[in-house]
Amino acid sequence: MLVAFLLIAAIPDWVPARWMSGDPKTLDLITQTPINCVLLEKTSWSEVFAQQAAKRGIATLGVIHPGGDPLEAARKAVSQKLSGVVLEGDFDSTSRDRVRKVLADSRITMVELTSRDRIRFDGDAPVIGTYQGLWPGVEDENAADAKSAPSGAPWIDTNTGFLRYAHASTNKPIWIANQPPPKANLNVTRYLQAIGDAAMTGAHWVVALDPDFNQRLLAGDPAALKDWLRIGQNLRFYEEHKDWRAARPHSQLALVEDASSGALLSGGILDMIAVKHTPVLPVPVPKLHSDSMRDAKMAVNVDPGSLNDHQKEILKAFTRAGGTLLTGPPGWKFPEAKPGQITLEKADLDKLDEIWKELNSMTGRKNLGARLFNVSTMLSNLLESPDGKQVILQLVNYSDYPVENITVHLLGKFQHARLYRPEAAPKDLSPYEVEDGTGVDVDNMSALATLVLE
Repeated sequence: MLVAFLLIAAIPDWVPARWMSGDPKTLDLITQTPINCVLLEKTSWSEVFAQQAAKRGIATLGVIHPGGDPLEAARKAVSQKLSGVVLEGDFDSTSRDRVRKVLADSRITMVELTSRDRIRFDGDAPVIGTYQGLWPGVEDENAADAKSAPSGAPWIDTNTGFLRYAHASTNKPIWIANQPPPKANLNVTRYLQAIGDAAMTGAHWVVALDPDFNQRLLAGDPAALKDWLRIGQNLRFYEEHKDWRAARPHSQLALVEDASSGALLSGGILDMIAVKHTPVLPVPVPKLHSDSMRDAKMAVNVDPGSLNDHQKEILKAFTRAGGTLLTGPPGWKFPEAKPGQITLEKADLDKLDEIWKELNSMTGRKNLGARLFNVSTMLSNLLESPDGKQVILQLVNYSDYPVENITVHLLGKFQHARLYRPEAAPKDLSPYEVEDGTGVDVDNMSALATLVLE
C-alpha cells in the first residue's frame, strides 16, 4: 500500500508511455529510460507485472475505452493491483463518476484522456489529457492538400499552439496521447519531434511506438534497441531540466483567446504567429486580468464577443496605457469548429486571412522578445524563469536532418549563453551585441535543443 501511495504521489513527475506487453521481463526495457508510468491495454493487465513494476517505481495504468462495462473494467484493474486507470475516449458523466467512485474507494488514481473539446481545465483531475493530436512534422509539400505557412516556409504540423494555451490554463500536468499514423514505419527522428513538440510547452507526449518498432523492440532487434535508447536519452533531457516547465512565456505580444476562438485547435492564430518565431503570451479569457498583460506592448483579442464587461475594461486600460490592441473586423467571428475537430480546415484558414494581414502589419519585423534566422523547419518557444534571471529558448527541428548556422536576436542585454542538447554536453556560447539587444549563433542542432541566457 505504501508503494502504491508513493507512486500516486509522484503523478506530477510521471513520464508516460503506452506499453504493449504484460511480460515482466520487458520492464528491463522501460528502466533503460526515464519512463515511470505505463498505459496498458486490457490484454496486458497482469498482477505480476503490476507488482514487479511497482518495485521498480513504475506506475501501471489500465486503459479503458468506451463500450462494454467500464465499472467492471475498473474493478478488474483494482483486483490486478494496477496503480490506476485511464479512461481514453469520451464517456458519459454517469459512467465516469461511477468509475471514479470505485477507484477512490480503492485509493488508486484515474486519468482521463478526452477529446479536446471536453477538457475541463478547472476540475480536480490529477492530469489534464487528450487522445487527440497531430503527428508532428513538416508537411509533405507534394500532398494534394498541403498548406504553407504565412511566411511561405513549409507548413509544420504541430500541437504546440493548443498545448501552450493548455499550459496557460492550468498548473496540472498535461498529457497529449496522439499515436503514430496508421501503418506508419517511422524513423526515430519522428519520435524525437513528438517528444519535443509537447515538451517545449511544458507538456508530456505519451510515448507510443508504431507496431513494427514495437515488435522489433520486444524481439530484441539491435537497431530497435538503439533507437529506443535514443528516445530515452531525449526524454531524459527534459526530465533533467524540470525547472523549464515552471517558466512563463516571455513576450511583448499577448494573445487573448478561448475555446470559442480556436484555442483548442491546431493551426490557428497562435500557431500562425509561432511559425514566424514571434514569441507570444497566450492569455486564456478566464484568466484575463491586469497582471496577465503587464509585460505586453501589443495584444490580439481574437473574439471580443467572448469577453465580459470587466475583461473589456482591462483591455481598454491596456490601450490607455499605450498598448496596441488588434481585434477582428466588425462582425467577424472565428470559424466554428465541428464536434471532434482539432484542426482548422483550409477554407477556415482563408477566413483568417484578413485578421492575419492586420496582425502581420502590426508586428512587422519588430523584435517582441526574439527573432530567429535560418529556422524554416523549426519552431521555438521563448520563456523566462520565475525569478526573471534567465531567458529560455526551446527549439525543435521538424525535419529529418540537422540544421546549421542558426542566429538568434533577443531583446535585452545578456552576458552568458549556454546551449543544451540531448546528445552532447552543455556548450557555452559567446553572446554579442546587436541593434535590438543580444545575438547568439548556434552552429548546429539535430532534433531538440534549448538555449539558456543570463
